Amino acid sequence: MKNYNFLKGLIIIQTLSLLAYTILAFNNEGANLFSVFLSNIQSLNWSGQFNLDFSCYLILSALWIMWRNNFTLVSIITGIIAMIMGIIVFAPYLLYLLIKEHSNLKKILIGDR
Repeated sequence: MKNYNFLKGLIIIQTLSLLAYTILAFNNEGANLFSVFLSNIQSLNWSGQFNLDFSCYLILSALWIMWRNNFTLVSIITGIIAMIMGIIVFAPYLLYLLIKEHSNLKKILIGDR
């Protein structure tokens, strides 16, 4: 078993950094995320391209969470929340799996399949 302390630290730093950034953005801009996000996509520029690309990653990560956990109600709810909240939910979920599965990447990726 390999040592995954770097990955765990990176996940923690990413989560805390993005959480702090999100709080600041919310304080500065309000809860207007979706209209800004969608208007960027509709603008057909690089900002919109990034948002659309990022949306695809979020959808795939949500589907993976659901699939890994056999599409249980909890996994569907977790996947939807992770799709909306992004790395703020997804990174702690990965950290949880790293700890729960004792850094066994096969178990982390496919669960009990």
